[in-house]
Amino acid sequence: MPAIRAIFWDVGGVLLTNAWDHTERAAALQRFQLDEKEFHARHEMVVSSFERGKITLEEYLDRTVFYRKRPFTTDEFRDYMLSLSQPFPEVLEFAQALADSGKYFMSTLNNESRELNNYRIEKYGLRKIFRLFISSCFVGFRKPERDIYRLALETTQIPAERCCFIDDRELNLECAAKLGMKTIQMQRVEQLRDDLARMDVTL
Repeated sequence: MPAIRAIFWDVGGVLLTNAWDHTERAAALQRFQLDEKEFHARHEMVVSSFERGKITLEEYLDRTVFYRKRPFTTDEFRDYMLSLSQPFPEVLEFAQALADSGKYFMSTLNNESRELNNYRIEKYGLRKIFRLFISSCFVGFRKPERDIYRLALETTQIPAERCCFIDDRELNLECAAKLGMKTIQMQRVEQLRDDLARMDVTL
């Protein structure tokens, strides 16, 4: 098996909690007493544009929440959204150790809106770990679209068989595997260490 040279990491569900997935949205709807059906109908219409960086966070909120007068402000809602992001310290520590080893090209490969993505990169020191951020909001493609994986391979110029992609969702991994990338479905940090070790990825 060719030696792994690059490791691509999903962020939400692997390194950190999800930024704005169904669990986070449900918490916000409850916190601000919003109508779930109404919100999700609007969310589904704009989420692709939001995660591709085609609309800003402010525009997203205008279309999903603040299309009518609310008893709370945009700042209050945005601050709550940001507060929902939490780290997985053991995974971050492990990723940092792999980066510090100097053996592997470290990159993220994730779906996320620009403002939440930038906040999470800054808040949790991801620039110390990763050399490249292939985020849907930067590149205009979303997992599991083939083009986001193709872009990762062409940008780094590392052969697919020497790349490992870590994600918590099976469909995202299937699409990467079809291009020849090695894949790991994230469950817990101990399992991740073991699966990487089987690919001879060690500190």
